[in-house]
Amino acid sequence: MNDLAGFRPARTGGVTARFGAAQASIVRSLVSQVIELVSAEQEAAPPVEDELAAQLGLSDNAELPSDPILARLLPDAYADDADAAEFRRYTEVGLRSGKVAAAQTVLATLPADGGRIRLKTEDAQAWLRALNDVRLSLGVVLGVTDDFDEQMDDLQADDPRAAYVGVYQWLGYLQESLVEALA
Repeated sequence: MNDLAGFRPARTGGVTARFGAAQASIVRSLVSQVIELVSAEQEAAPPVEDELAAQLGLSDNAELPSDPILARLLPDAYADDADAAEFRRYTEVGLRSGKVAAAQTVLATLPADGGRIRLKTEDAQAWLRALNDVRLSLGVVLGVTDDFDEQMDDLQADDPRAAYVGVYQWLGYLQESLVEALA
């Protein structure tokens, strides 16, 4: 990733960026993994028994996912609240579909072989959400905490996490450049 892709405001509105083939491949792969993870458990779930609940997009699932990445992507709204389970029933389906839609926007707007992209503001917002989901997922894998930067200063090049840390930091740069380009 010699030439880091970053977003800039486009003269005609929206934002623009140029991605190399390797950069596009990394982003597309990670976003696809989020789609797979967020969709897989939902597809395996038994159908909602209540017809009205199914029409309203309610879930029978009232528990925090056991997978730590999914738990981070789909957290309880209120920790230690008896109503958290009920809140999850009303929001989880929409949250999952929103995450999939944002990730699909990235896949639809980023060519597999890279190149220049131009995003309308609403597509750029979807990119921000999808990049955030990827970073949250990587953060769980890497064990990101408040003192993460200090821990990574001592990370050896042969540590298997080193490549992931570089990608995590690059995605943070992409997010930051996108936020600034939209401002």
